Amino acid sequence: MTRFLARLLRGGTEAGAYRASPRRPLSRAWREGLAGYMMASPWLFGFFAFTAGPIVLSLYYSFTFYQITTPPNWIGLTNYRILFYDDPKFRTSLYNTVYYAVFVVPLTVVNGLTVATLLNQPIPGRSVFRTIYYLPSVVSGVANAMLWLWVLNPKHGLANVILSWFGLKGLPWLNSATWAKPALILMSLWGVGGTMVIYLAGLQGVPQHLYEAAEIDGANAWQRYWKVTIPLLTPTIFFNMVTSTIGTFQVFTQAYVWTTGTGTGAGPHDSLLFYVLYMYRRTFGELRMGYGSAMAWILFTIVLILTLIQFRFGQRWVYYEASAGKGI
Repeated sequence: MTRFLARLLRGGTEAGAYRASPRRPLSRAWREGLAGYMMASPWLFGFFAFTAGPIVLSLYYSFTFYQITTPPNWIGLTNYRILFYDDPKFRTSLYNTVYYAVFVVPLTVVNGLTVATLLNQPIPGRSVFRTIYYLPSVVSGVANAMLWLWVLNPKHGLANVILSWFGLKGLPWLNSATWAKPALILMSLWGVGGTMVIYLAGLQGVPQHLYEAAEIDGANAWQRYWKVTIPLLTPTIFFNMVTSTIGTFQVFTQAYVWTTGTGTGAGPHDSLLFYVLYMYRRTFGELRMGYGSAMAWILFTIVLILTLIQFRFGQRWVYYEASAGKGI
């Protein structure tokens, strides 16, 4: 130390070695990450301030008997035991929801891709057709449900009128336990415009030189579609599949409006008693908040498991160009 002070007083050059090195600038990855968190900060603040707390409380309430007007009373796994063993409508609502999802998810994925492929062709008035197909997606769910309530009217509905043009007998639709869920599945295809727009974005992101190379190799239009377009669209297909699965398990508005509008309670023989509708009625109709919280966490668990399964199997068929086909 004495030697260093002496050299410092003499202005020695070695003293520079003891000076604090200048602060290094943040790397590009750190800067991009920081910018991303800053842009997401309003959502993060809202989530932790208004959403995270109710989520944690709902888990606690699921183990209690709670009716808002009285303090929650801890009852352990009683709500879950009643749901699985003593509530037949819970099983009915779960069956109806699974039935709906099994048909709606693949139909939405395939129908959206088909419409997007057609509207991606260089045809006159393409923008007008895209707008027409997308419009039902921005209409209120209640308005859509009321519209289809009239379309599927057994006596004067447009659906049965069209069937009569072909000499077919009209169907009872919402008045029949057999046709109520198919009617709702048919209505779900009406709002395929949102999925279509996502597919259109994916289609326009396919590099044109890949089509040119395939054409030079002698591939026809069908082969180019299956060998070039579909593999590069698998991330988009996967995204729509996951989001459609999550959405179909939360179907509520259409069933609520239809059962209210027809005065059937939950449809003929509870055919329109979907999971979220039943959870809503138990929670806000009977004020059984603990019971509804248990149902919510069961639904969360089911959707989480299905999503994880989709991600697991997605590794086998989802192709990302940047990862040279290694999957997710």
